[in-house]
Amino acid sequence: QVQLVESGGGVVQAGGSLRLSCAASGIIFSANLMGWYRQAPEKQRELVATETSGGKTNYADSAKGRFIISRDYAKNTVYLQMNGLKPDDTAVYYCYYAQYPNYYWGKGTLVTVSS
Repeated sequence: QVQLVESGGGVVQAGGSLRLSCAASGIIFSANLMGWYRQAPEKQRELVATETSGGKTNYADSAKGRFIISRDYAKNTVYLQMNGLKPDDTAVYYCYYAQYPNYYWGKGTLVTVSS
């Protein structure tokens, strides 16, 4: 089992920045993937960004150029630096952890971007 604890959500004005963190604990294998998804009201959950344990990153088009994913492997923590936030970025952001064949979700942290 893997537990994920997110932090860093909040309210920010458009154009501002936030940094999300997610710490994983439990049975952690060296080969894994961590990242972020988000779900806005009445919309489906969607990819924001992920990073493999090998350092390969994947970003949604909406995140490219504004968001940066990074990992601290010693702390089993993934970060999401979000810059240039827009009202459309308002959503619950979920941490995601996958190690074949299992995957886990955090409880989510709310990000609200005011115009």
